[in-house]
Amino acid sequence: MHEYRFNVFGRRIAIVASGDGWKAFVLGAEGKRRPAGFVVPDFIPAEELAQYLGDLFHENATPTHNDVTQIE
Repeated sequence: MHEYRFNVFGRRIAIVASGDGWKAFVLGAEGKRRPAGFVVPDFIPAEELAQYLGDLFHENATPTHNDVTQIE
């Protein structure tokens, strides 16, 4: 199981590869995770996840949180 973590305009998101595609989770400060409530299509390759998340959530950008970066 591969997991990719991103800071998406100040929000921590984990994208996990599963047998039936991608699953998205919001990462809490205390280490817990919950379903993120959005879908990542299974045809998006891992190297394009950051771009996809940026396109999906670009309205959430602020002057202090203005990009999507892979973390950990």
